[in-house]
Amino acid sequence: MLKLNDIKRLAREVGFDLCGVAQCRDLERDRAFLEGWLERGFGGSLDYLKKNIAVRADATSLVEGAKTVIVCALAYKNEISNGYSCKSRGKVASYALTTDYHRTIKDMLFELCRRLKAHDDSFAARCFVDSAPIFEKRYAVEAGLGWIGRQSLLITPDYGSFVLLGEVVTSAECDSYDTPLDTVGCGECRRCVEACPNGAIKERHIDTTRCISCATIERRGEGEQCPLHGWIFGCDECQSVCPYNRKAPCATSPQVIPIFNPIEMTAEEWLSLSDEEFASRFGSTPMQRAGLERLKENLERSK
Repeated sequence: MLKLNDIKRLAREVGFDLCGVAQCRDLERDRAFLEGWLERGFGGSLDYLKKNIAVRADATSLVEGAKTVIVCALAYKNEISNGYSCKSRGKVASYALTTDYHRTIKDMLFELCRRLKAHDDSFAARCFVDSAPIFEKRYAVEAGLGWIGRQSLLITPDYGSFVLLGEVVTSAECDSYDTPLDTVGCGECRRCVEACPNGAIKERHIDTTRCISCATIERRGEGEQCPLHGWIFGCDECQSVCPYNRKAPCATSPQVIPIFNPIEMTAEEWLSLSDEEFASRFGSTPMQRAGLERLKENLERSK
């Protein structure tokens, strides 16, 4: 049997800023919300969300006999997270200024599992970082890490929403489990709603057809041409104004230290990049997903 204190201690040793442990349970309510959200057309071109909906609500579909979900978070706030000037072009979301978190967090989760297995050779689990249909934000809430904010992101008391999540799902039981927070929340604050230039925030869910982050990264649906307001990859508008994010400390973990500063790049420099230069300078970042051609298109659209 896993021990809650051991899991959290090992997660800290691996480098995670937060760790919580939740008991697997039926997430039918979240499944129903997702289905309703999709039916109302808020998913836009994100067709992949229509697949494996039942799996998202049942962790045993991912790991046979699943009983425990370990949710780990890595804080990533940097100076860019506080926002750009209104005249900036070539804006990049702050999480994308560093090495792709999918690799970083997956390696950290594997190391956590290796250490847990050293305590109990029978331990077996699967690790996920955006790599499986799982309601990760809901499990983060169940594990006591934070709550779902009005902008639909997980907000943590200490690090705001500038956190990246990864999960370990296992059939092992834990001696005790965390419980959701009940003393904090967004209250009456609506700064994120007011800050979104396209009005994409609809009270704890997003209309992706208006979301700049989706428009700059995901496959475009027919007729989707929402204004980009200077962004070429992702968007931090709703996060930069959040009071919890404003007071959150900048991350010090070497895994999330920025490897470039978009403020130092002009539009002309972006447009003059060759494929080879892009791969050399930005190939290890999340921007590789969009590719140079898409970034240049976004830059032209963001005038």
